[in-house]
Amino acid sequence: MLEYLELLKVIFISNGRYIYIIKGLIFSVGTTALATVIGIILGIFIALLQLSEFYPFKNSKKLSNFNPLSKIAFLYVNILRGTPVVVQLMIWANVVFVDSLRDTPILIIAAIAFGINSGAYVAEIIRAGIQSLDKGQMEAARALGMNYSLSMKEIIIPQAIKKILPPLVSEFIALLKETSVVGFIGGVDLLRSANIITSQTYRGVEPLIAVGIIYFILTSIFAMFMRKVEEGLRESD
Repeated sequence: MLEYLELLKVIFISNGRYIYIIKGLIFSVGTTALATVIGIILGIFIALLQLSEFYPFKNSKKLSNFNPLSKIAFLYVNILRGTPVVVQLMIWANVVFVDSLRDTPILIIAAIAFGINSGAYVAEIIRAGIQSLDKGQMEAARALGMNYSLSMKEIIIPQAIKKILPPLVSEFIALLKETSVVGFIGGVDLLRSANIITSQTYRGVEPLIAVGIIYFILTSIFAMFMRKVEEGLRESD
């Protein structure tokens, strides 16, 4: 046992190799936090486009039910959900952020790529949560003289949040774990830091276990926090 503890000391402490883990943790958490903000903003916007009542061709027999905003949102969601996130990440890094944008920090590139991808999933979660409510809620609000935007803000969204929150938690936990592919564009996240330590010590199991434990702790803390929020929402009923 003492010999193995000494080995762990050599793997993680000698030559300051634990610094790689710390930097990887900061990178992963920072990327996830920024991507979460982008995903929420985009998700809300896209969900509202999907649920919009914009029919500019009402006088046309063929196009009376055509909603261009909803179609644009539909394409966004299906393209982003239908392609691997690592492919999207590579496109952002090697196609979009080139030339004058080449010096953009990898954390920013990764956060934008993951945030835009997450926005598609968040949009579907929000849309499904809103549409799961009784249609009579919207009809009652409109009967009281509220317009569509005010009805959504005051009546629909507050009720939908309680249904939306659990799947949103799962999405953001998945987002944290998805950041492990950022090494494809040169980012030093938690997984990449484990690979660096392995390359220096020729020990592959211990660094991976350490990173796995860190991911587990992070996701557990986040899930615990969100459960407290859910309990608070239930108590406010």
